[in-house]
Amino acid sequence: MKLQAVPSSFRRWGAVVCLLAVATAVSWVLEPHVSLTSQAMIYVLAVAIASYKLTWVESAVCAVGAVTALNFFFVPPRWTFEVENREHFIALASMLVVALVISRLASGLRRETEVARLNEHRARQLQTLAAELSALTSPQEVLMLGRAVLETAFTGPCALALANPAGELEQAEVLELAVRDGMRCCMKEGAVLGPGTGRWPGLEAWYLPLGEKGQIFGAACVRPAPANDEGGREHARALCALVAQTLWRLRLASSMQAAQSEAERQQLQSTFLAAISHDLRTPLAAIVAAATSLQTQRERLDAAGQARLLQSIVNEANYLSTMSDNTLQLVRLASPGQVLQRSWESMEEIVGAVLGRVRQHDPSHRICSRVPEGLPLVRADAVLLAQLLTNLLDNALKYSEGEVALSVNAVPGKLELCVKDRGPGIPEAEREAIFQPYVRGDRAGRHGTGLGLAVCRAIAHAHGGRLLLRSREDGGSCFCLQLPVEPQPTTPELP
Repeated sequence: MKLQAVPSSFRRWGAVVCLLAVATAVSWVLEPHVSLTSQAMIYVLAVAIASYKLTWVESAVCAVGAVTALNFFFVPPRWTFEVENREHFIALASMLVVALVISRLASGLRRETEVARLNEHRARQLQTLAAELSALTSPQEVLMLGRAVLETAFTGPCALALANPAGELEQAEVLELAVRDGMRCCMKEGAVLGPGTGRWPGLEAWYLPLGEKGQIFGAACVRPAPANDEGGREHARALCALVAQTLWRLRLASSMQAAQSEAERQQLQSTFLAAISHDLRTPLAAIVAAATSLQTQRERLDAAGQARLLQSIVNEANYLSTMSDNTLQLVRLASPGQVLQRSWESMEEIVGAVLGRVRQHDPSHRICSRVPEGLPLVRADAVLLAQLLTNLLDNALKYSEGEVALSVNAVPGKLELCVKDRGPGIPEAEREAIFQPYVRGDRAGRHGTGLGLAVCRAIAHAHGGRLLLRSREDGGSCFCLQLPVEPQPTTPELP
């Protein structure tokens, strides 16, 4: 809050003259009815008014002028400055002392009132700033708010700049050369510079670091900077301290989030490695047993027995390959900063390639597909989408006995790919849990790592889409992938 401007010199002295003239006129009118003491009180009232509204100099002059006017106009002998009666002299002297004391006390009271109001406003400003800073989430927002508050609290122009991790001011080119040098110097010394600080008193502004030495986030330039305005300087330091604390909070939050993400990634990788080391044992043992039997007892086995062992080796090897692919993709998608290599892809081509591979392991031809022509292109990683569709079809073939329906539809703003089966279905209480790693649900007699659906949902999220699970009316499950459709390219990129 800025103190209200004092009236101009002409207006102040005009007010003094008007008060004395009014007091004289009132005393002149009331002279036949009141004593000299009462007339003196009228002049004292004028002095009190001047003391409350004007500065100490004007009020003191008004006090002297009141005594002089009373003596000249009303104290015998009138129209002179002489005092023939000792009592009148004592009264005039006492009146002068009283008027000066009143003037001094009233001026001090007015000054303390203004300071109290200013301090109250500054306290409210600090409280408001603290509340607003608590809701901010980025350093740039803190910078904009801090700059606006400084401009409100001081006449200005004020400046505020952040420092990068190397300790250099950001966007320093927009600052004046003197301001830039002052900010860098205060950041280097970690102290307030400028008038009244004992450091670089010849500067025309206060330069305040945002933070303490060893942990400084930027600097501020505050103008004007009177050397005797200690309250204003402390208020500027308090504002900068709040801004610095918020920047420190944001940095700590960012560091904690990064540390938490890294800890979760390490834990996820450890879990994956532990699960793989456990789940690899059974298929590897089956492969070793079948291969050993073929190696040591081939002459004793007929053609059907050898084919059965070879088929077991192929099945277990395929299972190991699928499990490894799912695990690696889940680790890759869970890594921070992972960027997909996306391009414009045709869903018809992805579905056709996946069906060609899956139907090799579907001798009964249970998969029935419906993919219309003219579907919009999607920006995606074709390998990941193919893996997602493969996992959904493999699960549908593994956990159901009837027909598996595959359909692709274009709806406003989205492309939906659905895989429907006639299996036993999934209880509603388990529909979210099955998308977690190593959760397989109630599927007795089936083996698996429970990674397939977790990988599918991670791939969907990486593409900005969703993977939903619904129940079918006549029994079974429907897994539906929804992908956003972006504005189509004028010349489609070839995949």
